[in-house]
This record gives sequence, structure tokens and C-alpha cells, in this order.
Amino acid sequence: MLPESINKIRSVQSMVLGIVVGALCGLAVYCFIWLLNFFENMFFDHGQQMLSFMQHYYVVILPALGGLIVGPLVYFLSKEARGHGVPEVMEDVALNGGSIPGRVVAVKSLAAAICIGSGGSAGRVGPIIHIGSGIGSAVGRLLGTRPHIMRELVACGAAGGVAATFNAPIGGVMFALEVILGEFAATHLMMVIISSVTASVVSHQLLGNSPFITMPQFIMHTPVELLLYGFLGIVAGVFSYLNIKVFFSIEDIFKSISVVPNYFKPVIGGLMVGIIGFFYPQIFGVGYGHIEMALAGKMTFVLMITLLVLKLLTTSITLGSGGSGGVFAPSLYLGAMLGGMLGMMFNYFFPNVAVSPMAYAFAGMAGVLAGSTFAPITGIILLFEMSNDYRLILPLMITCIISYAISSSLSGYSIYTTKLLRKGLDLEELRRSDILKDVLVQDVMNTKVEYVLAIHSAMKALREVNHIPHQGFPVKDLDGVVIGMVTRNELRWATLDNQENISVEKLIKKELIYVYEYEPLNRVVSLMSKHGVGRLPVLDEKKRLKGIVTRSDIVKAYGSYDRHDTEKVDDADGKKQVGVN
Repeated sequence: MLPESINKIRSVQSMVLGIVVGALCGLAVYCFIWLLNFFENMFFDHGQQMLSFMQHYYVVILPALGGLIVGPLVYFLSKEARGHGVPEVMEDVALNGGSIPGRVVAVKSLAAAICIGSGGSAGRVGPIIHIGSGIGSAVGRLLGTRPHIMRELVACGAAGGVAATFNAPIGGVMFALEVILGEFAATHLMMVIISSVTASVVSHQLLGNSPFITMPQFIMHTPVELLLYGFLGIVAGVFSYLNIKVFFSIEDIFKSISVVPNYFKPVIGGLMVGIIGFFYPQIFGVGYGHIEMALAGKMTFVLMITLLVLKLLTTSITLGSGGSGGVFAPSLYLGAMLGGMLGMMFNYFFPNVAVSPMAYAFAGMAGVLAGSTFAPITGIILLFEMSNDYRLILPLMITCIISYAISSSLSGYSIYTTKLLRKGLDLEELRRSDILKDVLVQDVMNTKVEYVLAIHSAMKALREVNHIPHQGFPVKDLDGVVIGMVTRNELRWATLDNQENISVEKLIKKELIYVYEYEPLNRVVSLMSKHGVGRLPVLDEKKRLKGIVTRSDIVKAYGSYDRHDTEKVDDADGKKQVGVN
């Protein structure tokens, strides 16, 4: 058991880290919103002046112009910045120990701001979550933290992003635990809560303390009205399922267009969005202003149902074609239209029961969010915080839980996890209890590595490694850079095939698969399983050889890892050390 003083030191460290990440996230949200407003002003205001010859038709080409920038930006600099961002964070937490490349975050910020600012139908919350998570990961890498602390820092960043955006610190905490980490564990709470609160405070100072949206007055005259919210939950659950299906169906359509380069597809998607937006400009961008109009009862029934269909299509087109943005805010938008539409119907048929029809728009926001993201607790708490009205808690709970139950029974995977599943990654499998997720490659790798030189002939290389028991060997060039792997069998077959003088470099057939020493061992297991190999070289950032890790190293780690003593005191500093002998 750790000394009490060490526990106190670590508690203070967690508090400091939470404050640092939260403050950086609050500042990052402010900067991203500024960047988004800058591009929106550049495209819509300055664009109107530059394209004055097109008169009011100029809005048709604005999303396409944005796509013309975003497509190459994402395709050539960081393909991970494509889409809505949250699934990538979930994957990095489950598979890579929370390590998120800084390049991805930078490209995501710019691409999303341009895409949304030019009129792309997407949300800003997903990119903000990605940015916040990247900040947490960067802090973890800078301090050299262990994987489980790195994951907590990523969750801190995600919580801070949500909290700063919606002025909802508790909602930010719930999202980080429910979606990013996938577990409600007490060990994560302190740091995540501190980060979320800090981000919210910084956001208040920079963006103001006004409520995120203005809520209409809610009055429930009879408990019978809860039955109507239950029906809203059913409809929201079915719609959430359709939302997921339509989203990925349109993505598949764009993927199937092989005659158009991937970096040009956002232009096509942008043009389609521009044409629709010419007739219904309410679908451009994030659309928070139109959510407020729906909540205030300033939209007709016909307009709501029209925007419900068009926003679903344009969001799917924007992101499915390769644009960058989030699906969080569009879920709120769709929920407001769906709930507002049903609220009007309820008020028409049951005027003495549904006295506040636009309250259904607010509950619909929570219902579609819960049904699409499979995060009912987040939906309840976040929307409750946004409303600051305790009387809404029962309608929110009923709507969210029923919507989640319906959607999950129909689909089985959320809009986030479906994206990962289509990449061959089952998030639930990745999140399973795995003792190797907290063991780093550097803890078990062998630093004495036999290698061969790329310029040597197959015969010479075979003589050098023939006495070594294992099969695979890293291949280095004259600069010491590892360029691939070669097996003894490949060398032997070359000599038997009268190619004994062929250079080793020409025998390399497969792409180099490698790991870094700071990556967790479960990442190694995943790569070995995926590529069917038993040994992986461990390289540094310049692809120079640091060591090698084998299946037997992993088996030894399993055997020597003590589940009940994963943290040991290394020295007076109280550094964490994995229990691998």
C-alpha cells in the first residue's frame, strides 16, 4: 500500500493537471470559435462582395469553395482529420493509450473551421472535442505519463471542450466518461471534474456567461403528459436509427464514386449543399440560431419537417463527401425540429395536456442526441444544465432512456462506434479488461537486436543470421534507418533460387510495421494479430532501431504482471512503475 504522503502528492498532481488541461481547453475553444467566425465572415460577407456578379446565387458555390480547400488539406496532410473526430479519439484511447498526434489536431482545427465557415452542414462540437483531447494527449506526452494517466488526460480534454462550449461542466464530465472512456470509474472523476470546471470558468471569462440557448417557460399541468414524452422518445429512437443509416449510406455512395479523386469529393458535396442552402439557408453551418427559433415557436410545422429532412441529408453529404466537422450539434438541431414538430401536433390534439409545445423541441434535442451517440446520461445532464430548469428533468430522462433503448435495439452501434466498426474495430472488444494496456513496449522489449544491412547480399546475410534461433530480422540502410523486415526463409529461398547475390533490400516485400517504445503492449498485440507477424521492431521518431518485441515477450509480461500491484514506488519522486520484472 502506498504511503499516505505519496497519495497526497498524486492527488495534488491530478488537480494541477486537471487545471492545466481545462484552462488550455477553454482557451482553445475560444480560439476555434474565433477562427470559425473569421472564415464565416470571409466566405459569406467578403465572398458576397467578391462574387457580387452572381447576385444572391453566390451562396451556391461557397460550400464548394470550402471543399476545394478542405479536400486537399485533409487528404495530403492528415486523413484522420476527415469526418467528425470523436470516433478517432475513442480509437486512440482504446487502442493507442490515448496518444493523439498533434498534426491531426492542427489539421482538424483548420479544416473544420473552413468547412463549417463556408456553409458546410456540420457541427463544431466534434472538432472541439478532438482539439481538447489532443491537448490532453500533448500534456501527457510532454510529461511522459503512463497510458492510464494519458487516457484520463484525453478525457479531461474532451470534458473541457464540451463544458466550455455549452457552459455545462457536469455534461462535459458525463460525455468524457460515457463516450470517450466508456466507463464510470471513481478513479477518473477528480481530474476530469477539475478540468471541466476550469474550462467552463475560462470560457465564461472569454465568451461571456450568457446561457447557451434561451429556453421557453415549461409548465406540466398533469403527469399524463409524461406519456407524450415517452412517445417522443420512441419516435426519437427510430429517427436516430434512421439518422445513422442515412449518414453511412451517403458516405458509401461517395466512396463508390471511383472516377473522382477523394480530395475533390468535398467540392461535389459542397455544391450539393450549396444548392439546397440556396432555397433553405437554415441548413448552412452549425445552426444554433435556428434551434433557438424552433424553441421560441417561430417556425411553422411545414418548415420544421422540411428542415428535419434537409439537415439530415446535408450533414450526411458534407461529412460523407470528406468534409470536416461534428455530428453532435446536428443531432441537437434534428432533435429540435423533430420534437418541435411533435410538440405542435400534441398541442393541437391535446391542448390541455401539451400546454408547452416547444418544450418537446428541447426534449427532442436530448432524445436524438442520446439515440444517435448512445449516451443517454450525457443527453439528460447536458440538456438539463443548458436549460437550468429542474422541471424538465423527468421529461428529459424519459425521452432519453426510451430513445436510447429503441435506437440501440435497432442498430446495436452508435454513430460513433459504427464508424469504428466499418474500419474493423469493435470498440467493446478494444475496451475489454486488458492488463497489457498499462504496460509499455519499453518495459518488455529486447534492446539487443540482430539485424542485417540492406546492401548485403542474400548469401552474406544468411551466413550472419543462420545460427540465430528466431526468424525475422530488421533491415537497416547505411544511415541506420530501418527500412523493413526480412526472414531467414526469404534469405534461404533466394540462395536456392540462384539469387544469392541479390541485395537484401530487394527481398523486402511487405510494408514496415513497427511500434514506438512509449506505446502500450495491447497495441502490439493488435498489430501482430492484424498482420500475422510474431516480431515487431521498436523504432524512434527517425525510424532508428531501439529494440524488438516478440510474442514471447508479451507472454512473459502476462505471466509476471501483478494485477493487484500495478503501481510501485520507484523512488522518492513517487513515479509509477509497471509491475513487470
